[in-house]
Amino acid sequence: MVESGGRVVIDEVQRLPMLLNEVHRFIEEKNIRFALCGSSARKLRRGGVNLLAGRAVRRFMHPLLPEEMGDVFSLDETLHWGGLPIVWNSQDRKETLTSYVELYLKEEIQSEALVRNLPGFARFLPVAALFHGQVINVSGIARDAGVARKTAESYLEILVDTLIAFQLPAFQGKLRVRERKHPKLFWADPGLPRAAKRQLGPPTPEEKGHLFEGWIAGLLRAYRDYRGIFDEFYYWAPAEATQTEVDFLLRRDTDYLAIEVKSGKHYDSSSLNGLRAMRDLPNLRRRFLVFLGDRRMETEDGIEVLPVDHFLAWLAQGAPFDR
Repeated sequence: MVESGGRVVIDEVQRLPMLLNEVHRFIEEKNIRFALCGSSARKLRRGGVNLLAGRAVRRFMHPLLPEEMGDVFSLDETLHWGGLPIVWNSQDRKETLTSYVELYLKEEIQSEALVRNLPGFARFLPVAALFHGQVINVSGIARDAGVARKTAESYLEILVDTLIAFQLPAFQGKLRVRERKHPKLFWADPGLPRAAKRQLGPPTPEEKGHLFEGWIAGLLRAYRDYRGIFDEFYYWAPAEATQTEVDFLLRRDTDYLAIEVKSGKHYDSSSLNGLRAMRDLPNLRRRFLVFLGDRRMETEDGIEVLPVDHFLAWLAQGAPFDR
């Protein structure tokens, strides 16, 4: 029996929703502190159970950060296999990652009865994986997966609710152009969309760009959740311009910081188009181009070009918006 003021850890709490009533009672009567872990709050919300409003703080756990991996960190290996601890530490990463996605279908989706049509959801997963790092086209996903549009929308919600993916909203800055409004889809870890597509060989050059951008998105999200280095983040792009985009726009209070990501060791002036198009955004403090080269530099108009290791150091330092 746990004494008053003690601590209790409960994993997979979504599997027994009514347990939250007892958790509530022990918090109130015995001042016991609980750590409630789970991979989805969807079943809890739909069941109308006690969600401990005002008595619980929500926290997220993310794939391993480079500073957590230490000397064994490898960007190539991370983009290939991802950073899930169970996969990263496995003797057979391919088998473990494949099994992880298969168990997701069986344990999370089927056993929790989150969908009525499991074969349809299984067809949907590799299609959604193709949209990793891209603007969501629900109609296109539905067509390619052979499901109704509303079904595809509900499947996307399930990916987010089960922490497999997240959506990055578009920034509406009204910078004298018509801007995109649909969010981008990012899977929570580089290995997951690759396993969903059953393509676990070395990443192709075409694939590497979206994997690198998605990995940076995951890093930003983790540092926001763990250390509060900014409040919200977005992407920005004019609706009709294909070569003008900013991958990430971070907001802290009323200040902004813009980041463009390139997966090559070299860049050209067109890579800076989006950052230059945002220069008139009020309170824009800094503009970064993050790439895989090894030389840090700055353009004449103030854009900072950072190798990825410099960018990681900037994150670890608390991501200062001012120089």
